[in-house]
Amino acid sequence: MIHPLISQDHIDTYQRDGVVLIKGLFADHVDTLRAGVAANMAGPGPYAAENLKTGEKGRFFDDYCNWSRIPEFETVIRQSDAAAVAADLMQSQTVQLFHDHVLVKEPGTSKPTPWHTDGPYYFVQGQQTVSFWSPLDAVTDASLRCVAGSHKWPKPVLPTRWLSETAFYADDDTYMPVPDPDAEAMDIREFTMDPGDAVAFNYHILHGARGNETASRRRAFSLRLLGDDARYTTRPGPTSPPFPGHDMVQGQRLREDWFPILIGANAI
Repeated sequence: MIHPLISQDHIDTYQRDGVVLIKGLFADHVDTLRAGVAANMAGPGPYAAENLKTGEKGRFFDDYCNWSRIPEFETVIRQSDAAAVAADLMQSQTVQLFHDHVLVKEPGTSKPTPWHTDGPYYFVQGQQTVSFWSPLDAVTDASLRCVAGSHKWPKPVLPTRWLSETAFYADDDTYMPVPDPDAEAMDIREFTMDPGDAVAFNYHILHGARGNETASRRRAFSLRLLGDDARYTTRPGPTSPPFPGHDMVQGQRLREDWFPILIGANAI
């Protein structure tokens, strides 16, 4: 039985293109998420960053892995329809939490979110993955942009450090250079979105976002979830998020005490 928020067309589009818009996924939780983002910005976690170079305008706040200390985030993760919709999109019997992510671009922030894929930064391998990116303010030009079908490219895109724009790992034949989707006329999916809508995208999708040159804030909450085939894998350097001391080994399911099962036999 497909979740009533989506249709078979959503599932087919997600499987084919790696990205699809889900209207109203967090619509009933926008105020809760806004409160959580306010708490996060008032008390940043250890991974918080202000992603602006000297001379760039505005403020770009970025933080992740805070669900266990910000109750609003945990409430939404457990009470929203996100896990059930993720199961359908991934075609997975299980859904496991990986992490949450907050990205805030204040009015007049010129900094774009650079083109990248999340997969190479993560210690996760597998195709049954989904991220939900949900704005908590109406967005047009500052929406997420995804290159359809890029989750099926033969090589992953080289991860880079957003401020220094240097390679995150050694640049070898494992990775392809970061392309310029606009210059190369790629199939970019970009959506006008209301608060609580969500873009669902595979971890291996190339994506980015424009700067926020408007007079309004652009707060976004993102949720990373895992399916049946997701396993721990090593990378050629430190991963992001790092999760120090995890003690997992190659090919292992992610430990459930740190990454709770939301749907499945061991759901808590």
